[in-house]
Amino acid sequence: MGALRLYLMTFGATGVASLALVLYLRSRRKTAEQIERERRDRLSVIGRITDGTLIDIQEVPEDGSRQAQFVIFHYDVAGVSYEASQEITHLRGIFDIHNCKIGLPASVKYDPHNPGNSIVVAENWKGLRA
Repeated sequence: MGALRLYLMTFGATGVASLALVLYLRSRRKTAEQIERERRDRLSVIGRITDGTLIDIQEVPEDGSRQAQFVIFHYDVAGVSYEASQEITHLRGIFDIHNCKIGLPASVKYDPHNPGNSIVVAENWKGLRA
């Protein structure tokens, strides 16, 4: 009976420790906003700049009271044309899309290893011209 009790206590302690580890790791998971901020920061540092054109500005209802803002832009890298969009809802304090004109040139920062990964606005860089 003593060995069975020891096995049950060991199994229970292992289960509790595993559960605690899973809960800890889940609590440290990055949010989508944190991931996007890191992407913008990385591109503003390592990105190469090319010329692009602002194609459209969209405001899409996000939830009942707010609207998500997107800029859609076009650019070429090494003979390949790209069309991309960037959500700039969290950058409202940095850039006002209502002062921006569609069809005007813009500077685009892109990842040299993945040219489809690009931005036109970040916290410390702005490629859109108002």
